[in-house]
Parts: sequence; structure tokens; C-alpha cells
Amino acid sequence: MAARRQANGNSESVDNYLKAILFLGGPEERRVASKSLADRLGVAPASVTNMLQKLAASASPLVEYERHRGVLLSAAGKQRALEVVRHHRLIETFLYEILDYPIEEVHDEAERLEHFISERFEERIAAKLGHPKSDPHGHFIPTMSGEMPKQESIPLTDVVSEGSFVIASVSDKDVQTLRQLKASGITPGVMLRVKKHDATEGYSVKIGHSSVAVEIAPDVALDIRILPATE
Repeated sequence: MAARRQANGNSESVDNYLKAILFLGGPEERRVASKSLADRLGVAPASVTNMLQKLAASASPLVEYERHRGVLLSAAGKQRALEVVRHHRLIETFLYEILDYPIEEVHDEAERLEHFISERFEERIAAKLGHPKSDPHGHFIPTMSGEMPKQESIPLTDVVSEGSFVIASVSDKDVQTLRQLKASGITPGVMLRVKKHDATEGYSVKIGHSSVAVEIAPDVALDIRILPATE
């Protein structure tokens, strides 16, 4: 990947800020409010403001920041964020497929390791895994050149009628939810048939060929992304 560690602000904290801006900005690369960053990172708003000012004022700015207008990643900041995301998702895949880590444990381990692996180590992991395109949660892995495939999936909460879908990905943000989804058979690549959909009461689905209905709460449904099933 073209981006490399820079002397200015080379820390886990900087990487975490850049990742948070990348995810909160979404595919549209929207401006991200300081409050949204503070909530996601669990830090005080004043700390967010100080960090953003620092990143914007460095010799090679990682963000474009205007007070009261939010923040955008600069080209260099986006590359660095994608590099860290690539590290994270390759490590998750390595832990899961090669070291047999439980799916609910790989995220936290990858969070600790993603900042420190070398580019050579990254390349060796990718080669060992056969250059995977997605991690165990179904999330795309950025390419070495810093490209991310366009996301075509939608959250389960966007479904407005019954139908058959394929689970594209599940969120890794909450260990307990991930464990529950796994126990219910809700994993990437599995067929999911929506039988009832209600944004308030939740969703009733059947997994694979099972005839047993699984009830999913609205907040959990938001963490499941799906694609239309192709017959």
C-alpha cells in the first residue's frame, strides 16, 4: 500500500482517529462532526478538537478540519486509514483461519496488533491466506494499493418485504451480539429468509434450510448486512 507511517503523530491514537473518520464518513466521505467522533472514540469533545487541529496543521496534513463544519480525511489520511484497516482485517482472517481463534475474539486481538506489523509481514500474511478479499465478518479488505470495493449490501433494517437474501457481513463491534448471531447460524455467506419485518418490533427470519424462526431485535438487525439471493 502506498501509505506508510509518518513521523508526525505516529501513534495508535492517530490511527484510531483516522479509522473513525473513515467509517463515520461512509462511502460518500461525508464531513464528520466532532461530537460523532467523541462518541465513537469515547473521549472528551475538547480532546477531539485538539487532535483534529494537530492533524490538520502538521507538515503533511492527515485531515481537513474546520471548526463547526466537521472533518474530512486528506488523501494521505485516507490512505493511512485504509492501510490500518487492511492490517486489521488481514490479522483477523489470519487469527481465525490459521490460529483457530473464535470469531468473537479476533477483533480485539487485531485492534492491538494492527498498528505495529510491518509491510513485509502484511504481505506474508496476505500470501499465506491466498490474498483474501474479505475478513471472517464479511467486511472487504482494502487492496495493497488502498482501494476498497464498493459496498452493495444493505442493512437488514432496510428490508421492506419478505424474501430470500444472503448474509454479506455482520458487525464486529459487540462481542456478545456477535456470539449470539453465531449461535443462531447468522454468519457471512448463509441464506437468510425474511418472514416478518417491523422496524419497531423486530424481524423474524429463517436461516439456511431451517424451518425454525429466529427473532432479531431492531438494533441487532442494523448490524446485519445482506444481498439479494440469486437463484
